[in-house]
Amino acid sequence: MMDLWQLPWVWVVAGLVLGVAEMLIPGFIFLGFSIGAVVTGALVWIGIVGNSVPITLITFAILSIIAWLVLRKLMGVRRGQVKHWHDDINEN
Repeated sequence: MMDLWQLPWVWVVAGLVLGVAEMLIPGFIFLGFSIGAVVTGALVWIGIVGNSVPITLITFAILSIIAWLVLRKLMGVRRGQVKHWHDDINEN
């Protein structure tokens, strides 16, 4: 019997759920995980990955990090994303 993590449709559905979560909570937090899950599902479906759960999870982690880095490079960091405080609320 196959483990749940070795079924390709589970990965694709997880990727779609994470994509919906990204639309509800924007900020490119879940989008890298979503892309990683869909690509992992495709690799499991093709048969490249999926022989063992640890290898599948490591593949998902690596693909998610790569997707996040590519998104970060393409979308960039917005100007003013980091807030610099000049005044302290505790100063009189």
